[in-house]
Amino acid sequence: MAITLKPLRDQIIVVTGATSGNGLAIVEEAVKRGAAVVATARNEAALEALRDRLSADGGRIAICAADVSDMAAVERVAAVAIKAFGGFDSWVNNAGAGTYGTLEQVPVADHRRVFDVNYFGVLHGSLVAARHLRSRGGGAIINVGSILSDRAIVEQGPYCATKHAVQALTDTLRMELEQEGAAISVTLIKPGAIDTPFPEHARNFMDQPPRLPPPLYAPSVVADAVLFACGTPRRTLYAGGGGLLSSLLSRAAPRLSDKIMELVGTVAQQKPDDPGDPARRDNLYEPRVDALRGSQDVHARKSSTVLQAQKLHPAILLLGVVGAGIAVALSRPKDTSR
Repeated sequence: MAITLKPLRDQIIVVTGATSGNGLAIVEEAVKRGAAVVATARNEAALEALRDRLSADGGRIAICAADVSDMAAVERVAAVAIKAFGGFDSWVNNAGAGTYGTLEQVPVADHRRVFDVNYFGVLHGSLVAARHLRSRGGGAIINVGSILSDRAIVEQGPYCATKHAVQALTDTLRMELEQEGAAISVTLIKPGAIDTPFPEHARNFMDQPPRLPPPLYAPSVVADAVLFACGTPRRTLYAGGGGLLSSLLSRAAPRLSDKIMELVGTVAQQKPDDPGDPARRDNLYEPRVDALRGSQDVHARKSSTVLQAQKLHPAILLLGVVGAGIAVALSRPKDTSR
């Protein structure tokens, strides 16, 4: 069945993780472009402030405080959308949680909590959204994943594992909906390093505060990708050229990519010189103060040429993968032992 999505200005969009980082950017930009939004997060005070600010400027927004790890809470979000706007056309699974530390340092309970939010939160949202969109005749489900579903890094094992799981979930959901003939688009967004409060919100077991590795992109880049997917069926969209290059290198030369990460990757770039408080508060189990951007004093790129190219034609990704494979093959030394 052909999938036809409404223009963004005619849509009602549900966004999880809506009070911070990428989610906040998605909500603000969606309202700016004329869509109605149902914003959900755990931070009720931040949701109320967001609603008051955007509605004062004429924006159409409803809110629902909910923890996406709770299926009943996610179903309540859908009920709010139906009551406020008669339903929804797109559902964006964006809420996320993370940790910094080795697999042994992170307690098993925290591993499970990251999965509860990042995997089961996406599963809950996808199931609720699919059920409603079937009855509505179609729509879009957009899952915000990560390049870390392609390229695992040290010190973020649980987060990487969940993003691998989200990719598999998204692919399975897409096939099942296509098999039954549902007119529902399913897109996976893969951001690179985005200037959000993720390092401040993640539970940290390292002896210094974490930081995001360059190049960094502004949350508006992810918002652009997500809102494009709300109106245009796409399988995958990479938000940021740095992330795409990392993914391509991992596919073309996985062992080399491992070595790069081990030598100069995550640990070196995530540990700045200034010491941190290992007992600092995080939002793994409870919400904390939210913000659009992180606290790093860095330049964040406000646009992505790679994303714009993908929006023009999805074959850009295939060409990139083939090109990277050819380049690596040509660069390998020939075997002269025979």
